[in-house]
Amino acid sequence: MRLEYISRIKDGLKRYKTISTKKTTSRVLDGSYNSIYKGRSMNFDELREYVPGDDVKDIDWKATSRSQKVLIRQYIAEKKHNIMLVMDTNRRMLADTSEGEEKREVALIGGGSLAYMVTSNGDYVSAIYSDGEKMCRFPFRMGFLNLETILSGYNKAVSIKNDSSIDQSLEYIIRNIRRRMIVVIVTDMEGISKVSESLLRQLILVHDVLLINVSDADVFGKNVYGIEQSDYLPAYITRSKKLRNLQQEEKRRVLAECDNKLKRNGIAMTTIRSSNNVERGIIELLEKHKMRK
Repeated sequence: MRLEYISRIKDGLKRYKTISTKKTTSRVLDGSYNSIYKGRSMNFDELREYVPGDDVKDIDWKATSRSQKVLIRQYIAEKKHNIMLVMDTNRRMLADTSEGEEKREVALIGGGSLAYMVTSNGDYVSAIYSDGEKMCRFPFRMGFLNLETILSGYNKAVSIKNDSSIDQSLEYIIRNIRRRMIVVIVTDMEGISKVSESLLRQLILVHDVLLINVSDADVFGKNVYGIEQSDYLPAYITRSKKLRNLQQEEKRRVLAECDNKLKRNGIAMTTIRSSNNVERGIIELLEKHKMRK
């Protein structure tokens, strides 16, 4: 297989950044790339408070009785990390960004660049998205061929008939995947506004969650094509100053609601407008995530 997307991502990334996660059980790319996992055959590191999902066999009962808190023995292991890409395949992703680039393309390069970083370190990358009829789940694997397969499949899954939602992917993860992960959601503002806050709360109990928002184009100007209508929008809409002002006001309202939703759940977000500013967006995302640890 020709690594088309990998080559483009590699050429576009000028600097290499690391991810710092807030959960000691899923610490990722923290300099030495050592992760903290349970396991009695590994080197003891420290005690931490029990969280749902921990193995009860790792409870330190003596320390628990002294502190009156349930404490877990934590071990350092040379283990790989688990990165899950949750990518929006709804037909909206065929529309343009504010820079005039197809949202599908920006989503590919944005999510792919972050996955490229961890793949370069030999970590595990998986993905889940809908092709409009069924959920496409890729197993956790290492290597660039795995990432190329994920990105190539995503490119085909986005179609004019695809009316899927991010919630479907999140529900699948919650029901079927038990391992701790860093979940990277790639969608647009409508996708963020429609995602269930209940599902986000369930996710952050176990996983780290980061969000890449692919920007939307304005519906004003010449020859504006409406994905939902499968036709060009009439001029009385695309050239109306009154409608432009109403749209801008609505976008500000939706953005504020989405920001508040993510802040309530401690989820960092970055907005990417084109494949040319992916690196800057990822750096911003990682910095925001560190601040919310």
